[in-house]
Amino acid sequence: MATKEVIKKEIESHTGTSFSSWRIGITEDWEKRKKEWKDAGQNVTYWYHWQAASSTDAKDIESYYLGKNMKGGSGGQITSRTVYVYIF
Repeated sequence: MATKEVIKKEIESHTGTSFSSWRIGITEDWEKRKKEWKDAGQNVTYWYHWQAASSTDAKDIESYYLGKNMKGGSGGQITSRTVYVYIF
């Protein structure tokens, strides 16, 4: 489990400042979500994920990077206490 600050630092270590080349999302099951993206024809070779401390933190991180032009959307219902932030 990682804090918002740690996840943001790690995201930026992978993306640099080329945010628009990446997609961000949140999920309760990262393995299932990765497979769904792959099955949809997306290249998930450079997939990274982190367990957020809370769903609120995960949503805040997602919103922050969507505001920096990362691809993605703010849809989906998170009902679990375990939530992951992912990029690819």
